[in-house]
Amino acid sequence: MKITRFKNQQRTFLVTLMLVITGIASAFLWFSPKEELIRKDFSLAEKQYKLMLKTSTDLTQFPRTTKKDGTVKGTDVWDWTGGFFPGGLWYIYEYTQNPEWKAAATKWTEALAQGQFLTQHHDVGFVMYCSYGNAMRLEKDPVKLQKYRKILIQSAESALTRFDPKVGLIKSWQAKKSWDNKTTWQYPVIIDNMMNLEMLCYVSKITGNPKYKDVAVSHALNTIKNHFRADYSTYHVVDYAPGGVALHQQTNQGFSDNSTWSRGQGWAIYGFTMMYRETQDKRFLEAAEKAADFYLNHPNLPTDKIPYWDFNVGQKGYTPDWDYASRKLSYIPRDASAGALVSSGLLELSTFSKNGSQYFKSAEQMLQSLSGEGYLAKPGSNSGFILKHSVGSFPHNSEIDVPLIYADYYFLEALLRYQKLKG
Repeated sequence: MKITRFKNQQRTFLVTLMLVITGIASAFLWFSPKEELIRKDFSLAEKQYKLMLKTSTDLTQFPRTTKKDGTVKGTDVWDWTGGFFPGGLWYIYEYTQNPEWKAAATKWTEALAQGQFLTQHHDVGFVMYCSYGNAMRLEKDPVKLQKYRKILIQSAESALTRFDPKVGLIKSWQAKKSWDNKTTWQYPVIIDNMMNLEMLCYVSKITGNPKYKDVAVSHALNTIKNHFRADYSTYHVVDYAPGGVALHQQTNQGFSDNSTWSRGQGWAIYGFTMMYRETQDKRFLEAAEKAADFYLNHPNLPTDKIPYWDFNVGQKGYTPDWDYASRKLSYIPRDASAGALVSSGLLELSTFSKNGSQYFKSAEQMLQSLSGEGYLAKPGSNSGFILKHSVGSFPHNSEIDVPLIYADYYFLEALLRYQKLKG
């Protein structure tokens, strides 16, 4: 009897030991590398944006970047970047399902309500769709949804005030001197404007009125005609005559008129991928793929796939009309905002393209790079922003090697897209 009891105890001990070992192993294997990356980054995002919410309490000042003293620099509702902070809050809520993040996202989104009447420039889509568009996806309250729906419809109407059917494009800026003061832009259209078309497509869906989407399609098709070079690199600015003839192809934030500004290339990749999703027009898919191939195959793309702020900085044959020498740094700054944007765009492109696995792997590498120590902020640092090392406009000596709110936004969006895709 004693021997039997001992054997039973021994067996129980071994079973318990195996369960403990299995539990420990499961704890280490619970998260796949992909899941661990996403979990880690959103954990940091929560810490950083809690800090941001503590320091940014003025609902008329939307976080954009940092000042020279390291504090948060905000902008008002009429700037183009106002929608990214509330949009980022919505993304954190989408991942965590924590109602505190929803409350913060709602508060900052509703602070943008006046933006529905933004007609001074083209970026009403950036401002209102990144905020209210995400709210429409994630809000359940029918009263709020009805209010948000009306705001987005008005936002689309505001965007259409800048559309001239003779030109076939939405005018980006008011007529003004070009960056080199050599020409006066009459009807300038920038590649960034592709990003404002998603809101128009969405409003056509919720109203049943095709006029908004028709404008988006017209804008995208005319952008293909004049914003791409033969190799599918992009011009930043195309200026048009009143009748629609392209007068000048230039840059405003890139190194030179014939160089490729990296974030501009990102706007093209993302924007044409989105337009293919909304239309199934293969011309848009082809444009997205060729723009992506230019980016990924460029010999000056660093191995971590996070680009310099322009692909051709300081190279022979690329001459800026601004005083680059006077503000030349000892290094060429990277642009994490371009990397975050492109990673998000490539993840969606991977779902449509025959080369999807290539685009997915490249996007995954970009996210791994952005999640590393080189770009990801340490908790409590970086004024609450998530990513470091972005560039706003080098030619204007503005926002060079600083955090930028739209880098955070597209990084969080890319993480959520990555989570939903099988790799």
